[in-house]
Amino acid sequence: MAGEDLDENIPCEENDIVESSNGCGEATEQSPTVEKDEDEDKDVSKKKKKKNKSKKKKAHIEQTDPQTTSGKTDPQSTSGLTNPQSKSRQTDPPSIPIIDLFAHGEYPEGEIQQYRDDNLWRTTSEEKRELERLEKPLYNSVRRAAEVHRQVRKYIRSILKPGMLMTDLCETLENSVRRLISENGLEAGIAFPTGCSLNWVAAHWTPNTGDKTVLQYDDVMKLDFGTHVDGHIVDCAFTVAFNPMFNPLLEASREATNTGIKESGIDVRLCDVGAAIQEVMESYEVEINGKVFQVKSIRNLNGHSIGPYQIHAGKSVPIVKGGEQTKMEEGEFFAIETFASTGKGYVREDLECSHYMKNFDAGHIPLRLPRAKQLLATINKNFSTLAFCRRYLDRLGETKYLMALKNLCDAGIVQPYPPLCDVKGSYVSQFEHSVLLRPTCKEVISRGDDY
Repeated sequence: MAGEDLDENIPCEENDIVESSNGCGEATEQSPTVEKDEDEDKDVSKKKKKKNKSKKKKAHIEQTDPQTTSGKTDPQSTSGLTNPQSKSRQTDPPSIPIIDLFAHGEYPEGEIQQYRDDNLWRTTSEEKRELERLEKPLYNSVRRAAEVHRQVRKYIRSILKPGMLMTDLCETLENSVRRLISENGLEAGIAFPTGCSLNWVAAHWTPNTGDKTVLQYDDVMKLDFGTHVDGHIVDCAFTVAFNPMFNPLLEASREATNTGIKESGIDVRLCDVGAAIQEVMESYEVEINGKVFQVKSIRNLNGHSIGPYQIHAGKSVPIVKGGEQTKMEEGEFFAIETFASTGKGYVREDLECSHYMKNFDAGHIPLRLPRAKQLLATINKNFSTLAFCRRYLDRLGETKYLMALKNLCDAGIVQPYPPLCDVKGSYVSQFEHSVLLRPTCKEVISRGDDY
């Protein structure tokens, strides 16, 4: 609108200047003083025209820049803080740390969804707003991690193609996270290994060193990776399938996840969220190679609450009906994730293990093997209670550690997390977002333009 106003004003001002200089267009003799005054008037006119053109150009850029209008159009939700200039300065591939792009130190807010029914009063409560102001540093940390996640997954989506070595894919993704988040020990970095589970493998698979698995055109890959700042974890996942035949399967888990987010809220029972998810999930069918499959929720996989340096903080969000009666509470973080399967809808542990994590409540346990003690010191220093994989130990220079790692698992200090698989030949899709139950609203921290 401002640009249109400027367009109307500029010609009027120019016409006034021409008329005052030329009068009725007749040639008349003028004194040197008058000519000098006219020259000064012309100089002023030129400056005004230049200034107005500059304003016009600036207003036009602000009005037409697509980055300035990248917010959500959903009337039930709003986008918060954005910094289009920062996003436009990122390189391709991304290499500039997020803290350099957002020099002011404020990171983009996620998608805002209002509470409903009995919690609607929270939206305008001054007391709850004050609680949020006190938690602003925490929110800013997790938003920084979320912005890294958005930029990295955008880049990875742009380079994904059949024929890629899975190890190369994971290392490219993880190195991008390390650069953008300005990896710094336990203060900022990768929250857990990159899950790139294929087809009937639902979760917890990443290639070990030397693995030669290649991504195929007919694969359904779940890409699940996490970022953290000061232990505040963003857990977010999506599914990639090159063959459009699998689109209904992907849509089932994506819509089920969005339903779970919509149903979540303070004082909401976890079982009610699970029932809503299952209803949406199982309304889908998918035709694969001429055979129609009813899409199922995997009943023994769940979303979960998230704590500082703790990916599974105690509460589980089921994706089928009949779960816990436990309620969600103010201030909690949740990973809302759903798994859609064409198989039995039930997973079991299978294949070679790659994921490990130190038990959050593990106290001091005496170890006899010196190599186990040394490995535990490495884990404490670099991962603490965050999950890790064998590739990460290799990267740190650890060698011949499998026996020591087994000793730590047997002692109950470290927990192995083998791949979770449905029946062989089936296909599983996954979508996941991290949600913060703020005092006044819920914020989908990891929401982006992609999903």
